[in-house]
Amino acid sequence: MLAFAVFIGLMLGLKYFLTPDSWREYGPYRGKALTEIADKVPKYVDMETCAMCHDSIAELKNQGLHKLIQCELCHGPGYLHVEDDENNKMKIPEGSGVCIECHAKNAARPDKIIKQVDVAEHSEGEECINCHNPHEPWL
Repeated sequence: MLAFAVFIGLMLGLKYFLTPDSWREYGPYRGKALTEIADKVPKYVDMETCAMCHDSIAELKNQGLHKLIQCELCHGPGYLHVEDDENNKMKIPEGSGVCIECHAKNAARPDKIIKQVDVAEHSEGEECINCHNPHEPWL
């Protein structure tokens, strides 16, 4: 029984010393976490930044159906690529996963705005980019 009381006392002591002062300030969170997150500088690369180096692709893309979709949506975060092009190549999407995120048949999506396909029936296991260039999907 004494060992159990010592164990409980030890646990309560550890909880007291290891719990941050701002714990539960805004609910079951560490209150200072909000300011730490807010102080981070967002790292976002817009389409105009991509177009500075990739002007022919941007021109082609701007004529098509994907003209309002940010490059980073399919190619991942671009800030590392902008900072160090040699060591940080942009992701070239493989497979159909990126396309399916928006184009898989879904009754909740507006089909007059986003073309939807029954993936299993339409592609028969082929990757989307074997037939469709995402920068000019109308072909």
